[in-house]
Amino acid sequence: MTKSRDDSRHDPQSAGLTRRALMTSSLAAGAVLGLGGPASLLGSSAQAAEPKRGGILKIGVNGGAATDPVDPAVIASSPTRLVTRQWGDTLVEVTPDRKAVGLLAESFSSNADGTEWTFNIRQGVTFHDGSELTAEDVVATYKRHSDEASQSAVMPLMKGITEMKADGSKVVLRLATANADLPYLLSDYHLPIQPRGGVDAPGATIGTGPYKVVSIEPGIRYVLEKNQEDWNRDRGYYDGLEMLVINDSMARTSALQSGQIHMANYIDPKVAKFLVAAPGIKVTQTPSRAHYCFEAMIDKQPFGSKDLILALKYALNRQEMLDKILGGFGSIGNDIPINSAYPLFEEKLEQRLFDLAKAAEHYKASGHDGSPIELHVAEIFPGAVDMAMLWQASCAQAGIPLAVKRVPEDGYWTQVWLFQPFVADYLLGRPVQDQLYSMFFQAGAEWNASHFANADFDALLLQARGELDETKRKELYGKMARILWEEAAVFIPVFADFVNAHSDKIAGWTSNPNDELMGGFAPSRTWFA
Repeated sequence: MTKSRDDSRHDPQSAGLTRRALMTSSLAAGAVLGLGGPASLLGSSAQAAEPKRGGILKIGVNGGAATDPVDPAVIASSPTRLVTRQWGDTLVEVTPDRKAVGLLAESFSSNADGTEWTFNIRQGVTFHDGSELTAEDVVATYKRHSDEASQSAVMPLMKGITEMKADGSKVVLRLATANADLPYLLSDYHLPIQPRGGVDAPGATIGTGPYKVVSIEPGIRYVLEKNQEDWNRDRGYYDGLEMLVINDSMARTSALQSGQIHMANYIDPKVAKFLVAAPGIKVTQTPSRAHYCFEAMIDKQPFGSKDLILALKYALNRQEMLDKILGGFGSIGNDIPINSAYPLFEEKLEQRLFDLAKAAEHYKASGHDGSPIELHVAEIFPGAVDMAMLWQASCAQAGIPLAVKRVPEDGYWTQVWLFQPFVADYLLGRPVQDQLYSMFFQAGAEWNASHFANADFDALLLQARGELDETKRKELYGKMARILWEEAAVFIPVFADFVNAHSDKIAGWTSNPNDELMGGFAPSRTWFA
């Protein structure tokens, strides 16, 4: 979500700070962070042409189900992420070049040791229900996500905040330990600010974003209209939006080619190679932190065996998956969720290779009884089922009885993922390692699908969070990566580029590695040419 304002603009170079700048400027000096509006986020290519207003943008997205929630605390699918980015705004946004800039916060700063952060809340902003945004709304929102009853996916991030206080137009957050990444964490799509925190009506979809929700049919369609009272005139150029859930990849592509929709996510790489030549269509490719993966619950049999996990890992033919599933639109993974897109990526970890002999050796050592090892898969990303079948074939060569069970995509995120012991997954990644590790690998985290629990890992996570020296912090993250690489029942063969497509009638498109469809902001920052 993003907001902008009608008043002064900040220079794009000072609008946000990189993680290094946050640590050296904010933590060391306690400097106030000047915040830019969307004008600084769009990029020069988008600002070269004068935006036009009007029209109804139609978007085709996959991954939707009739069971999809609307409460931002628990959303996960592509449609719910995208629609939330339109109706809601967070305090902070992360730009394509990894800068943290303010949205509902005009500025923010920390004390010298990074244990207290102060956010100056933008004034004159109203929610869709007409009420005025206050610092109390921000505090109430964060308190709700800190409450276990909310089942919020970002609860692990909020646990480090020991005190939340509204002080006039300021919000003061005190932390148990130093955290230079806090502004990045508050940009998470689960954290749009809601009136009174959304406590009374968490799924009301009332925010301060550029569009208002008109109707929602989960798994089918989302209809929004322009917020005429939007505080930011540099976004929300369409009169309205219609987001159609089209889970079938070919149907989504056909709808784009026929003009039924103007924009589509998750273009199958096999199709993308041909779509680039289609008249009136533009295909976009953006390297990202996103990765295709499989996860097994390490506390469920037979996944408690380290040898079995290693056998499955050595049976992953990563290059084959990159070539056949992604068509080269990505890069090789190494069973850790971090790649070079992260500023503190540790490059010393050796690449785990495809080795059927080692796979067979570890499988024999595991003592497994030979019964089918059932992997639940749906087409949650282009080629998900095919990827699982490739893995099954290579496992068979090593004598590993991997069995692929295809399940419907409808209801996958609410009935299969986090419920079945061995599943396929697709993670977008997060702006910083602390956020990703806290949400997906810290013991007890809501979205810890593999049930990974390692005391040393959690201790290093806490230590890294409070370490202000980047060199030392990188070393800590390197140790954490090795623990995951050696111990976790998580299989990450590839990182995927975002491959989206849109009509050539769409202007203002820019690259954003934070999420598909321009980081989720394409509906609010593009326009009809």
